[in-house]
Parts: sequence; C-alpha cells; structure tokens
Amino acid sequence: MELSAEQQKMMAEISQASGLAPKAKPITQIEDEEVTRFSSGDSELDLVLGGGIVPGSLVLIGGSPGIGKSTLLLKIGGNLAKRNSKILYVSGEESGAQIKMRANRLGANHESLYLLSEIRLEAVMAEVSQNGYDLIIIDSIQTLYSDSIPSAPGSVTQVRTITFDLMRMAKEKQIPVFIIGHITKEGSIAGPRVLEHMVDTVLYFEGDASREIRMLRAFKNRFGSTSEVGIFEMTHEGLVSAKNIASKFFSRGKPNAGSAVTVIMEGTRPLVIEVQALVAESGYGNPKRSTTGYDASRLTMLLALLEKKLDLPFNQYDVFVNIAGGIKINEPAADLAIIAAIISSFRNRPLSDESVFIGEVSLIGDIREVFHLEQRLREAQTLGFSKAILPNKPSFKTPMKCYVAEEVAKVVEWM
Repeated sequence: MELSAEQQKMMAEISQASGLAPKAKPITQIEDEEVTRFSSGDSELDLVLGGGIVPGSLVLIGGSPGIGKSTLLLKIGGNLAKRNSKILYVSGEESGAQIKMRANRLGANHESLYLLSEIRLEAVMAEVSQNGYDLIIIDSIQTLYSDSIPSAPGSVTQVRTITFDLMRMAKEKQIPVFIIGHITKEGSIAGPRVLEHMVDTVLYFEGDASREIRMLRAFKNRFGSTSEVGIFEMTHEGLVSAKNIASKFFSRGKPNAGSAVTVIMEGTRPLVIEVQALVAESGYGNPKRSTTGYDASRLTMLLALLEKKLDLPFNQYDVFVNIAGGIKINEPAADLAIIAAIISSFRNRPLSDESVFIGEVSLIGDIREVFHLEQRLREAQTLGFSKAILPNKPSFKTPMKCYVAEEVAKVVEWM
C-alpha cells in the first residue's frame, strides 16, 4: 500500500528527529557471501561441521563425562598446530602437566599448541588480545567466570555473559572458538538454554563411555546440514575416525532366535545393525517393557499392533529390545526388524542370517517404504547379505533376492 504525501512527510520528519536513516533493503539486493572453511584434520568432524571449520564460528560440544570431548578437541588442536596454526587450549579443570600427559598419548605435542590453565575470562581475553591465535578451545564453559559478574562460575548469568563475550571476540577477530559444555543428568547441556541459541553450532556425543564406538551428531548448524553424523572409535591414541565400521554393529555366526538385521541411515551413511529381542513369560501382573537404543513408546505401539493383528498374548510376556553396538535408532526403518526379532524370540525360531528387514510399520498394520532403499541394499549386499524383506519390490536392479511383505501378517508367513 502506497503512503500519501502527508504520511511520507511525517515518516521523514520522524526519521530525522530520531537521527536514524532507513537501512532495510530488499532481500534481492543483498549480496551473497561464500562461507570459507578449513579442515580440522579429522574427516569425521569435518563431515559433521558441514565441510570444515568456519572462521569466526562458535561451536559447542556436549556429551557425558568420559565420552571423549576433551580428547577429540586436544587432538584437533594438535592436528592444526602441526600445520603451523597457532592454537590456544584453555582449561579450567586440569593443569598443564595433566593436559600434556594426554597430548603425549595422542601425539599432539607441537610448538604451536599453547596451554593456558585459567578460569578468569578477563585473563583469557587478555591472552588472546596480546597473542594472535588461529583457534581457541575452552574446556569448559562452566568453569570460567567473569570479574564483572558477582555470581559463582557455572551460574546462568555467568554462562550467558561469558558466551556473549566469546561470541563477540570470535566474530570480531574471525577466530573459531570451540566450547566444551557439561551435561546434566537429563542429557542436556548444563546452563541456560540461551547458550545453545547463541552459538553457531551445537554438537552432541552419543554412545556408551564403556564402548569404543562414539557418535557425534549436530543438533544445530548455521553453516551446514544437521543430517550428517560422525563416527569415532576410542583407541589408545584417543578418538580416531572409524574407518572400518561396517561390522561394528552386527555379528555373523550361528543364527539365534530373537536376532534380526536391518539397515538404517545416519545422514548419508547406511549402517547395517543387529536388533536383539527377548520375550519371556511375565512372573508379575504388569509385563515389563525395556529398550536400549530404541524408543520405548514405539515398542509399546508395535506390541499392541501384534496383539491386535496376530492375536499374540504379549500382555502376559516381558519384552526386552536391544540395539547392538551401543547405537541409538532414530528412524522407523527398523520397525520391521524389531517385529521380526520379537516374533523370532516368542516362537524360539532363528531367522536366516542372510536376510535384512527394512520397512516402517504403521498403526493399521501395513508396512511402508523408506527412503534411500538403494543405498541400504547396496550396503547390505556388500556385507554378504543375499535376501531382503521389503514392503515393495525395488524399482532398481539389485543382486539380492527381495521378498515382499506388505503387512505384518506376511512377515509371519515368510518366517
């Protein structure tokens, strides 16, 4: 709607009185800016970050204690220092001698890697101002405090203020900053939620600290996609990119009742995983439902579906489901394998060790197609599987024998 001459004159007078000139532009007149990146020296971390580290970015890494946050960032610091980049590692929890012991084990001892054991933000900022650095690592954000804030380290006000100052420094000096954040018992990063909103990228480590496989997932990334997942393996040399993960999530041997294999997608990477189920008679009034690596509410839904469609009395049985390898399933493509494993355990009948089950199960009992089927079957065929149970015949050529199961009852017939 066009303004009248009187309205335009009034708007001009208001603008002059306030001393502010209009600065808004049509989006078509905004020039595109190409995001530059450089490699961290670790292919899996580069993948999760969207192709590499962006200058001036603020990256938050969270995870449970002992999962490998400090180990990964110290090794990344060593990788960059080896290329003559000047790296500052700030630790408020460990002494320089403790960090060097870990650096010896990781092979991260280089002249360009500087250690600073400090918890005062002002001292850290002074160090950065006096000596130019190419990347800064903060371990951890909850240990830092600012003299200008009269509250304890880790408090909401302290974390918010410190994160804002680090963000301003990163943007002004175009220095990437990596921040380690502690995890609460609920699994979220400790501190105010605004912390995650202020940073450019939020990464979470997933996995069991007692297992060697760890997964790094992006929950927020202003410079790339959040669909990619990095997979690491904990070795005596620290966290390294898992180069051979194909057989980490399933085992080949004598077929056992209650075991089924499926293929899930983690980003653009297909993973063949083993689903394990145990069905046992319940000795109490309320049957138990327990899952590891799988959504418990979805398991309850699938059991109710089996009771409704197949008249299986699971209300009298305890049901336990486990995803081998410590991985967590976040997509419904494993539903068919879950059902196959449960029925296999219930009837004590092993499934073929040459078969994979791929399909989403709906509430009405039909089995639906999933995305990236060609990549899934190609990965399964590469690992020696020759049969696939699917909701439909694939539209592409595959050397695998494909059996169609359009509804849950067809799975029982195939078994």
